[in-house]
Amino acid sequence: MPRSSRSPGAFRGAAAASLLALFVSGCTAAATPASSAPGAPIRVGVVLPLSGMPAELAGQERLGIQLAADLVNADGGIHGRQLVLDVRDLSDSTQATAVVARLKAEGAPVVVGSYASDLSMAVSSAAASAGLVYWESGAVADQLTGRRLPLVFRVGADGARLGANSATFASTVLAPMLGKTAATLRVTVVAATDDYARSVADAAQAGIAASGDVLASRIDYSLSVPDWPSVMTKLVASQPDVVILAAHIPDGEAFRRAMIAANVHVGALIGSTMAQCVGDFGEELGADAIGVFASDRPTGGFNPAALDPAARTLYDRFAAEWTKANGSGQPSEEGLAGFTAAWALFHDVLGNASALDPGSIAAAAHAVDLPAGSLPNGSGLRFSSDPARLGQNELAAAVVWQWQPPAPAATASAATTTPQSVTVWPNQFASGPIDRSLVPLPR
Repeated sequence: MPRSSRSPGAFRGAAAASLLALFVSGCTAAATPASSAPGAPIRVGVVLPLSGMPAELAGQERLGIQLAADLVNADGGIHGRQLVLDVRDLSDSTQATAVVARLKAEGAPVVVGSYASDLSMAVSSAAASAGLVYWESGAVADQLTGRRLPLVFRVGADGARLGANSATFASTVLAPMLGKTAATLRVTVVAATDDYARSVADAAQAGIAASGDVLASRIDYSLSVPDWPSVMTKLVASQPDVVILAAHIPDGEAFRRAMIAANVHVGALIGSTMAQCVGDFGEELGADAIGVFASDRPTGGFNPAALDPAARTLYDRFAAEWTKANGSGQPSEEGLAGFTAAWALFHDVLGNASALDPGSIAAAAHAVDLPAGSLPNGSGLRFSSDPARLGQNELAAAVVWQWQPPAPAATASAATTTPQSVTVWPNQFASGPIDRSLVPLPR
């Protein structure tokens, strides 16, 4: 069934106390160095921006990681040893080396993190230099697994996958709806000028070329000072059928507002990660969000048929614990990404490693080969050995959502004006059909 828009406000309210308690307990546990003695706890470093602007979404990712550790511990731990998360708040990438050094001194052989691409680049570099495994739980910038670092791994989709998915969706699904063929579909790519957005946009552009679509234009804008009138002028001049946007949250929302203000009409707008993919987009834009597509990682509420039976059972356990922590609601994208990455590390890698030193953990990671549908977000697990993509999960799942009108409420008191986001593609993940009345984009 279609899932409702995620509610950041609800997460802040019910789960804030839970997250605070988890964070404090993690920091308290870090006071005692881990022992390698049989039966001693296994310390895992977790580095996330838990203060400042990214704190809310990073907090959801952190909760997913914690719930994975909780379920593994409830099942008996790793060969009888309990997991202890040593959580560190990092918002300034220049402090990454110091934070990683402290984690190493406390006995953590692996570091999980770091939500944002700029932080992840810094923390992963510091971990690799310190001889620790780095395990990405959220960030998508291609560069993370493009540096030939043998101790760096990412379970979730990278920018290349998300950008390519946008292009494939445009060519195979949207083109026929718009009365076009691949040879006549005009696609304009709009992107912020940073590593994160550039990796998504570059992959989208490559996907457009591979699909035979027409690249109408590539429009880049300054992330710090976007000139929306200029962007809109260039966008209109390119005469696109489909726009693929690679943006962050504030500028992604501002782009859509600028489109509405300038009365720019296109056949479809696909946001590739971030702005169009979080609940705030629907809550803050309201009717202006309806009809917009989002290419991103899976979130709670996708078709459970995408999972094998064991993964479905695990997802249901996770969803129940998530609801307890939040009071209600399905797992968010960030929460599911954090849980999936951490579960893969704890259950499928640490549980099969010959020893818990970084080299043995990395070897165990490269030995894992799980088919699609084996992990609770629908992914498989197979890390690339290609030097240019070393450590990237080549079976990471990615989906496309559509923002649709609010679902009918069971009661008048439950009625809402907030659009709902419905997973529409690929078919095995779809929780509902594309609303064809919204293609072309009405406004």
